[in-house]
Amino acid sequence: MSDRVNGERTGKERAGRARWTPPLRRRRSGPGWSGQEPTWRAARPGLIANALKRAGARPSGNWFVVGASRDVRAGGPPRGRTVGGVEVVLWRSDTGELHAGPGACPHLGAPLRSGVVVCGELVCRWHGLALDGAPFPGWEPFPVHDDGVLVWVRLDAVGGEEPLERPVVPVRPAPGRIVDAVHTAVGRCEPQDVVANRLDPWHGAWFHPYSFVDLKVAQAPEAGSGGEVDDRFVVEVSFRVAGRLVVPVRAEFTAPEPRTVVMRIAEGEGATSVVETHATPLTAEGAARPRTAVVEAVVAASDRRGFALASAAAPLLRPLIRRASGRLWRDDLAYAERRWELRSTGRFPG
Repeated sequence: MSDRVNGERTGKERAGRARWTPPLRRRRSGPGWSGQEPTWRAARPGLIANALKRAGARPSGNWFVVGASRDVRAGGPPRGRTVGGVEVVLWRSDTGELHAGPGACPHLGAPLRSGVVVCGELVCRWHGLALDGAPFPGWEPFPVHDDGVLVWVRLDAVGGEEPLERPVVPVRPAPGRIVDAVHTAVGRCEPQDVVANRLDPWHGAWFHPYSFVDLKVAQAPEAGSGGEVDDRFVVEVSFRVAGRLVVPVRAEFTAPEPRTVVMRIAEGEGATSVVETHATPLTAEGAARPRTAVVEAVVAASDRRGFALASAAAPLLRPLIRRASGRLWRDDLAYAERRWELRSTGRFPG
């Protein structure tokens, strides 16, 4: 009996080893940067503009991403952000309850982001006025939502849409063994310039050869015979890790609301992982010098056994992930700023 059990166990172990594949691949020798197939014909301005227009028509419910959930700590200092020209302050009580409201003290206008949280109340440093998150004469709280990775605030006066009770949060990997990191960058442009950049996957291997190689757009949104549109960009690409070591995946890009683009890994290493790009306007609409915050959330998952170690080491991995996002957005924000400059002066092609 023991021989049979041991034999079955050995057989299962062999089968497991046979199914195992390394997470990295060695890229075969291929064309260099200048030898890759040009993508400018496929990246049609009209196609990108139409995808951007459809994204802009989807409801957001007036919700805006303001930053990472972990940056607003229970009992910690308040956080301030200007969204659409509106000053916002956020804080948590000692029990973790999240609050948001106007960033100016209703007494004499002091900046509440400089206040102190005492026993769950936000205390203004000028004259000691304390707010517990409930309405106060001259101060009305804003609806706020914590999705576990990002914090959202609803500003109906800024969004101008029909309000939604909850933001349109993208589908993410199941909680548990995940690693998430959030990077924020600010550029002189409007949210549409950031979204347009993400709805152009063709530029990846040309503009970011340090991160992407062998990129092919397998599917782009096209209207069917009945006028319906499969609004996904499907991309086959390899993420460059080091030298010729790459991670090939099949990914889908979608825009669930006007200021969000989601890249989801559909097949390959890290399937179900997402990279969410949220564009939050900092200045009021029509500002002469608009500024937009790019809040990018990476939520990585894997069914590999060893990923549990990565999940446990998340505090060490987050700075590395943020650094990689920062490098990409240093380049992409320069493009978004260029796009806004051309649009604002009537020189944008098309």
